[in-house]
Amino acid sequence: MSQPSLYPLRFDPIYQYRLWGGRRLTHLLAAPLPGEGPIGEAWILSDREDHPSRVSNGVLRGRTICQLMQEFREQLMGTLAHRFTRFPLLLKFLDVHEMLSVQVHPADDRADLLLPGESGKTEAWIVLEAGPESCIYDGLKPGTTPAELRRSLANGTLSDHLVRISPAVGNAIFTPAGAVHSLGGDVMVFEIQENSDTTFRLYDWKHIDPKTGKPRPLQVEQAMASIRFGQTDAGMVTPVVEAKTPVLREKIFNDKHFLLSRIHGESPFSVGAPGDVPRVIVCVEGAGNLEHAGETYAVAKGEVWLLPAIAGVCAFSPTEQITLFEIAIPND
Repeated sequence: MSQPSLYPLRFDPIYQYRLWGGRRLTHLLAAPLPGEGPIGEAWILSDREDHPSRVSNGVLRGRTICQLMQEFREQLMGTLAHRFTRFPLLLKFLDVHEMLSVQVHPADDRADLLLPGESGKTEAWIVLEAGPESCIYDGLKPGTTPAELRRSLANGTLSDHLVRISPAVGNAIFTPAGAVHSLGGDVMVFEIQENSDTTFRLYDWKHIDPKTGKPRPLQVEQAMASIRFGQTDAGMVTPVVEAKTPVLREKIFNDKHFLLSRIHGESPFSVGAPGDVPRVIVCVEGAGNLEHAGETYAVAKGEVWLLPAIAGVCAFSPTEQITLFEIAIPND
């Protein structure tokens, strides 16, 4: 039996309980939230063994992205196929009602802090909703020393050493591995990151997990070892306008791990790549139709679509004003 050709792939979200979460993801995603408790994360593209994304459209419906990477890697990844055995990015929506723990992710070069086969975790956020109490901490204030940070943990003044951002809708925040960070106060963000789930909690705002009745464990020594003191590239990112017609296209993140552009407008435009590489599109406002190989795919708010390398450039026709993120993996 011949192998089928890949096509634009939509994936079901994977909801995650988090004690700091809320219930607002139901306003963004069509899939109903489970239960009645706080849901902090929707993993919308995940090649993790414990939580793999599944295709929700077409003849490959039900297949995991892990299976696609095994069976269709050349079609899916093109010239990147030799570099990756897992899809290298993890994409999420976060609904952060209470404050997230103050945490740190190790960098790729810290094998001593990573489990075998794991990468580091550089990540970035784009703010989708924010309120008057919303807060993002991203990075240490200049000159903060390890000794000062340890003293602040002991006397409860850690936030005095963190760079505080009052987020607004559309803001973009970059958090390289090794940067101390947190967020909360009813903020909702889109998150793009390396495919890693390694997090070390430095401080947890005295949260009590209602499922256990106890504080969550901290990993202070691992967190301290992960921090890159003196690092200055964390924080707000200024978008760069790439084009104004037929739609506004802005380059938001330009990192060695991921590239992300934001597209906004209501005129037809193109997505995908002319070279033999994949693209991911995430719709955060509006709706439209994606055209590929004579087929039309309806794209709705909250959906993620993986355009395999063999798909090339595809036409996109909004049915209303749309905001779309287009994501690329650097080809070097």
